[in-house]
Amino acid sequence: MIASLAGLLDQVAADGAVVDVNGVGYLAFCSTRTLGRLPPVGAPVRLLIETHVREDHIHLYGFVDAAERDWFRLLTTVQGVGARLALAVLSVMGPEELGLAILAQDRASLARAEGVGPRLAARIVNELRDKVGGLAVTPATAEAAPANGGATGPASDALSALVNLGYRRSEAFAAVAAASRRLGDGAATDALIRAGLQELVR
Repeated sequence: MIASLAGLLDQVAADGAVVDVNGVGYLAFCSTRTLGRLPPVGAPVRLLIETHVREDHIHLYGFVDAAERDWFRLLTTVQGVGARLALAVLSVMGPEELGLAILAQDRASLARAEGVGPRLAARIVNELRDKVGGLAVTPATAEAAPANGGATGPASDALSALVNLGYRRSEAFAAVAAASRRLGDGAATDALIRAGLQELVR
């Protein structure tokens, strides 16, 4: 099984890149995030690889960092999420944003990925919220998230208010989590809303 490729970047396409390793070109399918971080054609490159072997093909999926590869592996454990769909999700959300969206139960952000409808977005959130375990999520945000993956009490009200103001749920969740840490336990809803808005406009 191929775990990584190091060579020269030979070609870049809309959905992948060819890495020349000692005269052999390996096609690795990649997210747009990884493609955007590749060096110019002809330059040295190293990709982490996830190898998928099927009866009729062998596909390589390439990643610039371990965080994206780990999320790819986790996403493909969800029923209905294959390799291409996992890359589509990672093309619209980086690892940290994806972790935050799952903690915040932000189905709308996940549904931005091509091929992910509301039902599949809900399944991704439901199946992965207990598996995130801090994967590619800032420790502070993970600490601020209750075990059930959602905000409660005044934090829940503040989160709802920020979402109603037009902020994405994952953005609002991060802002309320930061506000809760800053203000401490027992902060009132209005104080959390004000502090959350300050976080969002920074």
